This record gives sequence, C-alpha cells and structure tokens, in this order.
Amino acid sequence: MTSPVTPAPLLGRALCAMITPFTAASDAPDLPGAQRLAARLVAEGCDGLVLNGTTGESPTTTDAEKAALIRAVREAVGERASIIAGVGTSDTRHTVELAHAAHKAGADAVLVVTPYYSKPPQDAVEAHFRAVADACPLPVMLYDIPARTGTRIEPDTLLRLAEHPGIVAVKDCSGDLLGIQKVLAHSELAVYAGCDEHNLALYAVGGTGYVSTVANAAPRQLRGVLEAFDAGDTARAARLQQQATELIELTMHAGLPGTVTVKGLLGALGLPAGPVRAPLRPADPAAVDALLAAYDRLTAG
Repeated sequence: MTSPVTPAPLLGRALCAMITPFTAASDAPDLPGAQRLAARLVAEGCDGLVLNGTTGESPTTTDAEKAALIRAVREAVGERASIIAGVGTSDTRHTVELAHAAHKAGADAVLVVTPYYSKPPQDAVEAHFRAVADACPLPVMLYDIPARTGTRIEPDTLLRLAEHPGIVAVKDCSGDLLGIQKVLAHSELAVYAGCDEHNLALYAVGGTGYVSTVANAAPRQLRGVLEAFDAGDTARAARLQQQATELIELTMHAGLPGTVTVKGLLGALGLPAGPVRAPLRPADPAAVDALLAAYDRLTAG
C-alpha cells in the first residue's frame, strides 16, 4: 500500500537563513550576487529563504537595504521558493513598520525575534508578538533564541501565541527539546529547527523542517537528511546528519558568528558573499581552510 503524500507546509521544509552579499569595493549590498546565490540555493533544494535575519547581518543593514534585498531575491526566484523576511527589533513600532515594508517588497511571511537586550517579561513578549501579528497581513514565524536576546519565549507563551491566526510557525533555538515537544504536542505551530545540529532530532518528533545557516553552503546535503527520513530510511537520515556534523561545528560552534564562517566559506568556493560589516571581522585563513576541508569531505560523500 502506498503511503499518502504529506502536503508541503506553508513555508516549506528546507529553509536557508541566507547571507546578504556585499561588494568588496564599497561594502554595499551586492544585489546581483544575492540573486545568483538565491537561485543556487533554490536549485540545490531550498524551498524557502529567510532574508534579513542575523545571518543576513540585519543589525547593520538599513531599512531600505532590507527592502531592496527582498525585491531582488523575489525577482530571482519567483514563486519557486517562499521568502520569509526578518523584521524583528527591540522596538515594537519599528518591527511593525518593517513588517509592512516586507509585505510591500514581496515577502511571503515575516520572522520576528524576541525583543533583545531590554529583557521584557513574558506578558510583554506576548503583547509584542501579538501587536506585530495584528498589524501585519503576512503570516508570522516567531524566533526563539534566548542566548542572543536574553529572553526566551516560554513554552506556555508559545502555546498562547499559537492561538493567534496570524502566528503560524516558530524557529527554535532554545535548546530545550522537552519544551518544544510540549509545543508540538499541544499546538498546530510549524516548528523549525534553528540549530543545524537539531535538524533531524526535531524533525523526527514532528518538526516541520529547519532554518539553516549551514545551508548557504551545503543545501543539498542538509535537505537529503529530511528526504531520507521522509522515505522511511531513518538509518540513512542519521548517517547523513552525522556526516554534516563537522561542517556544522566549524560553522556554528567554533567561536565565530555563522555569518562570518559562511561568508568565508562561500568566498573560498567562488560564490557571492563579500565582506562582513563592522563590528564583525572576516574569518582568518586557517578557519576558512578548515571550513573548506570539511565542506569537501561532506560533498564528496
């Protein structure tokens, strides 16, 4: 008996937290480069692109640059992939403004991170997300990354927010697999792994997919994990996830921000990347050499 085909989720399964390429000469957004990179990512298996997130250096890009990037990538990929625009800030009003600008520029959804640094209590966190979802016509993906923001979205808060019709997903970087399984068990939120080492683990307990930084360089290999699991070959899925561990570790857990490591690797591969903006600094040659060696081993398998 043939198994029923699982319908594709609203925003896709294999999502890439895409970098923002800059030109080496002027440190301006390299929009043609972004279009080439986006087209490659989609061709290699990404069915959604997250633009203007932290990996896209959102803290140092202007509102106008963010909108221009969305328009350029939409032109490049058309309807072949969803575009989720990062709009989160510490200011509710500014976040709403960015959400409207993302809608106007052609995004399909918005990614909204917990307000950072100010450490609001849970009732204020909830009110912030509801205000954005109430004001924005696009579906909202929440982003829980307490190591960066200083405040997590507690599971009970997520469950209340899941009742809002405009809040459809969460990118989970909480590190709390028990808490996020509680959300999976008691809500209809689409849950995406935001840490590449959790891609398979979260997918196996009902997650929708991932939002991956490593996918900038190895989109096909990461998607292969999900495809093997969907095909019922859990042993192969585990093996493919394990094979990606070295590149994941060097990209995300070697003491440098993922933006820095990914741009270093993409540059070494001859793909659009360019410099990072200050206060970030480029990866040193030894780090890039290690990344390139790990990438070669992964893609040769």
